Amino acid sequence: MPLLQSEVVPKNAGRAYVVRKGQQLQISGQSIVDFVAFNLDDLNERFDQARTKTNQAKIFISVGDILFSKRNNPMLTIVEDTFTEGRHDLQKGMCSRRRFEMVATGKARRVFAEGVDMNPKKPEAIPDHGCWENLSDAVKPWSISPDDVPSPFNIFQCMRIDPETGIMYDTLIRPKEEAHVGFRVEMACLVAVSACPESGRGQSIRIEIYEP
Repeated sequence: MPLLQSEVVPKNAGRAYVVRKGQQLQISGQSIVDFVAFNLDDLNERFDQARTKTNQAKIFISVGDILFSKRNNPMLTIVEDTFTEGRHDLQKGMCSRRRFEMVATGKARRVFAEGVDMNPKKPEAIPDHGCWENLSDAVKPWSISPDDVPSPFNIFQCMRIDPETGIMYDTLIRPKEEAHVGFRVEMACLVAVSACPESGRGQSIRIEIYEP
């Protein structure tokens, strides 16, 4: 497939891209990527975590599964997924400066399955922005309000869900080598990505758009 665009997105930064029906979007990296999508022809229609889970009756998605809008329209289909070490997340929202502060002061929780404490406690260790700010800035040229940025599809974020208590455990599971997720675009979309800071452990990611 001819490569139309390729860009490296630095750690704790966001970008937005216009993709057309039939194109393929590939997201590559080794750390968490927060991903959202909007109908390019009607930006009020956007990706929805709940529809995506309910329509496919599962909370983990991979090859062959679809990202649905809140109007139950297919937006993108996963056609490739090389993240073999874990599963992507459809439960959590996105990090932000306020979220980091709340965790650091005990007003919100973040627990790891491995039992380690990776949460920054000193003010200087808290990132001054996160994925919410990154995504909000990325879609600002399209006049999309930060409050209208939907909860994301968290690529390469492997969560462990306790089936009895419902506790959501973060894990340290990430791709050991660069992995990628490929999407077939089902409608013209504005998509946005954030290379998550991961409390200072994040890395850059690569975005590629291919013509079919």
